[in-house]
Amino acid sequence: MNTLRRIDKALYNFEVVCLVMLLGTMVVLAFGQVVLRNLFSSGFVWADTVVRHLVMWLGFVGGALATADERHIGIDALTKFISPRARQISALVTNLFASAACCYFAQISVTFLLDERAAGSELVLSISTWVVLLILPAGYGLVGFHFAVRAVEKIATLFADGKEKTTS
Repeated sequence: MNTLRRIDKALYNFEVVCLVMLLGTMVVLAFGQVVLRNLFSSGFVWADTVVRHLVMWLGFVGGALATADERHIGIDALTKFISPRARQISALVTNLFASAACCYFAQISVTFLLDERAAGSELVLSISTWVVLLILPAGYGLVGFHFAVRAVEKIATLFADGKEKTTS
């Protein structure tokens, strides 16, 4: 369990660094475009496309961070009316389902990525489209991994709670 937590924490730190770099790059490119357009009536043809794709990367990395912090979008209207143990079981089932869904989406996105690679299209600046789309399977994989870690933690908590009640 400790190894899993260390891997999760290392990924979290890596994701934070990526998020900062992506956001910084987006701000610099967008600001540069505004300055170039307003002051020099020019700009980089490729910058808007790059910023648009950086938003996609930012979304996936941000989603992974939100999942790691257990701050991902959730509907908790019903969980307020159930017992704490039932709430833990509900969280476990939800995390397992979300992890499985993310794994499935990662598999589908790998297929999509391979199709894009076979097509050989380029996005901008001679960068292949498939390279930019690597975030799809990576992002779903990261989010799925964080959901799986949370599920393992819930299982450990449930068994620890069960042992405490039987020994009391």
